[in-house]
Amino acid sequence: MKGAIKRTYERENEMKKWVSLLLVSMMAMSITAGCGNNSKDALNGKATNSGEKQSVETKNNKEITVYTALEDDQIQAYLTSYNTQHPETKVNIVRDSTGIITAKLLAEKDNPVADAVWGLAATSLLALDKEGLLEPYAPVGLDRIQDKFRDNAETPKWVGIDAWETALIVNTVELEKKNLPIPTSYEDLTKPEYKGMIVMPNPASSGTGFLDVAGWLQLMGEDKGWAFMDKLHENVQAYTHSGSKPAKMAASGEAVIGISFGYRGITEKKKGAPVEVVFPSEGSGWDVEANGLIKKPEMKAEAKQFLDWAISDEPMKEYNKNYAIIAVKGEGTVIPEGYSKNPIEQLIKYDLVKSADSRDAVLAEWSKRYDGKSEPKS
Repeated sequence: MKGAIKRTYERENEMKKWVSLLLVSMMAMSITAGCGNNSKDALNGKATNSGEKQSVETKNNKEITVYTALEDDQIQAYLTSYNTQHPETKVNIVRDSTGIITAKLLAEKDNPVADAVWGLAATSLLALDKEGLLEPYAPVGLDRIQDKFRDNAETPKWVGIDAWETALIVNTVELEKKNLPIPTSYEDLTKPEYKGMIVMPNPASSGTGFLDVAGWLQLMGEDKGWAFMDKLHENVQAYTHSGSKPAKMAASGEAVIGISFGYRGITEKKKGAPVEVVFPSEGSGWDVEANGLIKKPEMKAEAKQFLDWAISDEPMKEYNKNYAIIAVKGEGTVIPEGYSKNPIEQLIKYDLVKSADSRDAVLAEWSKRYDGKSEPKS
């Protein structure tokens, strides 16, 4: 019995030796193969060690990061044609409200993460350009874009895709309960009977909020504009950190009147919300959703490819499903249901460059006067 146990033990030891030799052999083959690859890369002027090689491979991956302030429920529909045309490229989308995306880009100035910006307010892109964050790029099809919706330089820093405008989203059920008429003008919003019923976006965090405020200052003039906002403030329930939230609050009955933008109000109405979308009689402030190339030590060809696609026919058709005013020339655009027949006539005379130049001063003054009613930041 002891002899049998001894033989079994010897066989097990022999097997362990063979397994160990096999593992060592496999490891040696792996190391040799790795060295062979690195030698080949060295001949091609590439990395000569695994760490550097990994960074080269990452850099050559077809992957881009795109910052946007487009609405969440628009992005995937818009990207469908890009993903179909360029399945080899992964697009990492970073989405937030205009003010937050703008602040993020400025904070990352010395070490930019984004490769491109898509659908951010033109006034924000102008502010980014002042800080040297944008690289001039003329996307394929630039000649199709209306002059007022692009940078006027020969090789533009920003190119628009559509325009959006101030609209009042009014809950008709709540107004009927209070036996109040639907407001049709900015002046109506200052009437005492609407006290505590209005929500609007904070201009420091929302592009819609900023186009509201900048639009009033250009439409009415500095003194009258601030005087108007003083009166409006008396009737404001809260300032939100999203341009679409006031429309959603009016749709749900959390607020009676939401100062928002046309697309979002029309969308809520189509869902069955008891709201009326009102374009103020004095005209609407507006801005352009625009694109740009971020200046980096190494800019990816895929980022330029993305900007080419972003003003091509397929995405333009998708933009036009939501916005009555798109950036391309011609008469092929469709007026979405719920807009007036001549939506471009609703827009006030508005200087985008002036708004961008005065942005910091306007936001500082607005915050000093009214920020006490802003909702907490999430």
